[in-house]
Amino acid sequence: MTDHTDHHAPEGLRTRGTVVVVPGRGETRATYGRLAARLAADAYRVRVVDAPDPDSHGSGNPGGPDAALTRFGALLAEAVDGTAGPEGVTEPVVLLGADAGAVALAAHLGRTGRLPGGRRPDAVVLAGLPGRSAPGVGGWDEELDVRTSCPTHRGTLSNDTAVRRGSLGEALPDALLTDAYDAELGVPALFLVGDADPLADRDALVRTAKSLPRARLSVVRGAHHDVLNDVQHRSVAAEIVTFLETLRDQLVPVVTVETSAW
Repeated sequence: MTDHTDHHAPEGLRTRGTVVVVPGRGETRATYGRLAARLAADAYRVRVVDAPDPDSHGSGNPGGPDAALTRFGALLAEAVDGTAGPEGVTEPVVLLGADAGAVALAAHLGRTGRLPGGRRPDAVVLAGLPGRSAPGVGGWDEELDVRTSCPTHRGTLSNDTAVRRGSLGEALPDALLTDAYDAELGVPALFLVGDADPLADRDALVRTAKSLPRARLSVVRGAHHDVLNDVQHRSVAAEIVTFLETLRDQLVPVVTVETSAW
């Protein structure tokens, strides 16, 4: 049984890049089937990997948090290298993480700047980066309300027996969150957050984005914690594709918008 799910560009189209998706707390690869299919339809090769082990950053694990991040980096490198075709891995290579997946990505890249083997990703997308303190999520219905108001996504989560219910109530190590928010990312970064996300620390996100030389913070109106999978998922996917396309031209958007006052 594989530890990843692949989504390919439509036959006959030139693949425009590689995106590796890292799920968050309690999520499975199936959680990101809709997003991956949409990015693949825009001619990106997408690989969704398993979510980080919920105990991977605990002090009881071999080597502790530092070793856990090293193992996580090795898994990412393997995932990227595994997408290689006859002409190698299609660039740009972008790492996309949600919730704890976003935390692990930022913390790892902040420490090393590269994946094991020396590959440096071309960009990173960090979605639903959680704050250091968060309200309790209660039962499953309450957790769904924290996650999303999209009926399709609520059904996807509820019908997936591998989803770990109650996972959003599991605290992430404060040291790991500090590493993520203080990471000096050397690559372009897109931060995505819903303005109705009760787990987000908007002030901290703004500070982190402003501290980086090439960062974009996109706030999604009405979106909850699962910002990639809420009712605004089409607009969010479009925002990601727009960001991916700017990587080809020094982060300059292809389209600029000029409008009259509303």
